[in-house]
Amino acid sequence: MKQIFALLSGLVFGLGLIVSGMADPAKVLNFLDVFGTWDPSLAFVMGGAIAVTAPGFALLTRSRSRPFFDSRFRIPTRTDLDPRLLTGAVLFGIGWGLGGFCPGPALTALPIATTGALIFVPFMLGGMWLARHTPDLSLPIRKGAPQ
Repeated sequence: MKQIFALLSGLVFGLGLIVSGMADPAKVLNFLDVFGTWDPSLAFVMGGAIAVTAPGFALLTRSRSRPFFDSRFRIPTRTDLDPRLLTGAVLFGIGWGLGGFCPGPALTALPIATTGALIFVPFMLGGMWLARHTPDLSLPIRKGAPQ
């Protein structure tokens, strides 16, 4: 049942991206082109998503002790900025700015085989694999600990 609702959530998210036009990388690139053909529609889409999600999330976490399909809510508790987070944010921003895609819209554009998505998605997957398999150099290595 959990996987069915995950699939339905992904489909609704993808449909929202298509309806809002955010699966088109030109929309994103025009949003980033502040001194050229600036298009503020991405900000309105993000604002609308936050306006709907924030109250719903607050209501759900207050009215339920746990989510429908998990044992507990998994809300981040860390408040610090570590080098891995900052590096990931920079790489995400560079990829977003160069390609015009976030992971969600890239996967949404993949079935229509746009050239940008066909190039972006393999590099995105490679970056995800690399991030999982790169050792964390910010943690000290303890003597005798497995590596």
